[in-house]
Amino acid sequence: MGLAKFIKRKLIRCQSPASAPKKHTNPNLPLTWHEIQSLTTDFATVIGYGGFSTVYLAQFRRSPAAVKVYCSSQRVYEAFQQELRILLHLRHPHIVKLLAYAHHHPQPALIMEFLPNATLHHNLHDPNTTPLTWPQRAAVAFQLASAIAYLHDACSPHVVHADIKPSNILLDDHLNCKLCDFGSASIGFSAAVAPGKRRSATIMGSPGYTDPLYLRTGLVSKKNDVYSFGVVVLELITGIEAFCPATGERLAARAARSAAEMVDPRLRRGEVEMGEVGAMAALAAKCISETPGIRPSASEILTAMREAISSLALGFHKKLV
Repeated sequence: MGLAKFIKRKLIRCQSPASAPKKHTNPNLPLTWHEIQSLTTDFATVIGYGGFSTVYLAQFRRSPAAVKVYCSSQRVYEAFQQELRILLHLRHPHIVKLLAYAHHHPQPALIMEFLPNATLHHNLHDPNTTPLTWPQRAAVAFQLASAIAYLHDACSPHVVHADIKPSNILLDDHLNCKLCDFGSASIGFSAAVAPGKRRSATIMGSPGYTDPLYLRTGLVSKKNDVYSFGVVVLELITGIEAFCPATGERLAARAARSAAEMVDPRLRRGEVEMGEVGAMAALAAKCISETPGIRPSASEILTAMREAISSLALGFHKKLV
């Protein structure tokens, strides 16, 4: 049984009046651990895992939700507090919405909106899924860029996500994307290139998506997110994962100059606008440049995509920023 069908069956079972959670007037009201247990029907259904967390299916205000329960440790609790502080101030259609939270013992938890079509990684790489069309992939890239532009320029203080990758991009009923997982994020950045703040803790990020300059220097920058975005675009074009554990090969190194010649074979060739693919591949190449100054800002990415990708206006998605 597919993931989506399994979750839908679980939702139907959980929607009886007896199991409906107590309503709260404040959407970000802290909850007790007992309430978390009730929302998740005593943690009955796991729908995802993170490095230091488990995500459970829940019912919140008679609607499906996702409850991210963190491991119990001081270091992880600090990451939870950081993610909570950030999510409390974010409001964007392509960033996952925080519904409530719990910071009491035994474990902290975030209650977020549930998106039924799993992650972009699942939709790109699971052979049992229907392949995303080219217009759908272009729309996801545009929506992701709009979320990054909001984080970098529109919200206050500015945010560097620091772990942009397909497994942190969720898809809704209409395959609109929402960026999630701000546990590695940094706040308070104003410079477009390296602002001179060095990580004091362990280097963060994911193999294949992390900016090599950050790996060398530990300097956090908005350009780190731009690099990761470029890798995601290459992945959307090629259908190839960003990092091969067996060989150590990075997609960024392999596809930077030839992504347009490596179009995902699961795409129907007659429905792919190769001019758009070429434009996106060229944009991705700039994003992953070894020289941060060559990389465009998120707002410049949006402008370039509006000019080059006509399929963004074809109405495949209900919400395009």
